[in-house]
Amino acid sequence: MTSPHPTAPHPAGGDGSAHAHRTGRNLPVAITTGVVLGAIVIATLMWWHWGFALFSAVALTAGVQEVCNAIERVGAHPARWPVLVGTPLLVLASYALFDAGQRERALGVIIGMLAFMVVAVLLARIPKGPDGFLRDAAASVFTIGYLPLLGSTCTLMLADDHGGRRVLCFLIAVIACDTGAFALGVLFGRHRMAPRVSPGKSWEGLVGGLVVALVAGAVSVRLMLDAPVWVGALMGVVVGAVGALGDLVESAIKRDAGIKDMSHVVPGHGGAMDRLDSIVLAAPAAWFVLYLLVV
Repeated sequence: MTSPHPTAPHPAGGDGSAHAHRTGRNLPVAITTGVVLGAIVIATLMWWHWGFALFSAVALTAGVQEVCNAIERVGAHPARWPVLVGTPLLVLASYALFDAGQRERALGVIIGMLAFMVVAVLLARIPKGPDGFLRDAAASVFTIGYLPLLGSTCTLMLADDHGGRRVLCFLIAVIACDTGAFALGVLFGRHRMAPRVSPGKSWEGLVGGLVVALVAGAVSVRLMLDAPVWVGALMGVVVGAVGALGDLVESAIKRDAGIKDMSHVVPGHGGAMDRLDSIVLAAPAAWFVLYLLVV
C-alpha cells in the first residue's frame, strides 16, 4: 500500500518533476506503468490463466532478489539461489497440476518445494562454517516464508472455481484500500499509525481505506462471484487490514536496510516488492475467506 511520505525536494521542471515533488514519484510514468500492469493482470485473469501464473512467478522471483539484496545490507547473507530457482518452479509446477485437475498432487508440490527450499538453503550455508550460521539461515528461511509460501496462496485462489474472478476481486480490494488510505490520509490524517516505521501512514487513512475496501469487496464479489454482499465486505475488510500490515512490514525492511525503494525495476513505482508488499500478506487471508465462504 502506498501512503504519503516526506520526500526530498526535486527541481521543478518538465517531464513530471513537479508531480514528483509533491508525491515522491514521477506521476505520468507511474500512471502509465500502472495502466500497463493492470491491463496485463486483467487480461490474463479473464482469458489466459497461464499468463497470470507466469506473471506471478516473475514478480515473486524479482521480489526474492530484492529482499535478499535488502537483507545483505544489514549484514546477513541469505542463500538466494535455491529460492530464486525454487520460487518460479513452485508456482508453475503447482499451477500446471491444478490446471490438469490433479489438486492433491499440486498441494503436495507446494509443500514439497517449500520444504526442499528450506533444506537447500541450510545445506548451501554449511560450507561457509558456523560463524553467522543462525543469522544467515534465519534470513534464508524468512525469505522463503515471505514470498514463495505466502505467494503460493494466489495460485491456490487461481485454481479454485472461477479462480480468475476470485483473484481479481482480491486485487480490487487491495487497490481500493490502498487508494482510499492514500486519499483520506492526505485529507484527514492526523494520528500516525507507526511513526518509527512509516511516518506518512495515519489511522484516519487506514479507516478510510478499510471502508473503501469494504465497498469494493462487497460489489466485486457480488457481481463476479454471485456471493452474498456480506462475504465480499468481510473479504474487503480482512484484505485491507492484513494488506496494511504487509505495507508496514516492507517499510520496516526498507528502513532497517536504509533504502527508499527496493529497486527500480518497475518504472515510477520502485521495485517489485513496492507493489507486492500488501499483496503477499493479504493473499492468504483473501484465499481463506473466499475458500470458506464462496462455493
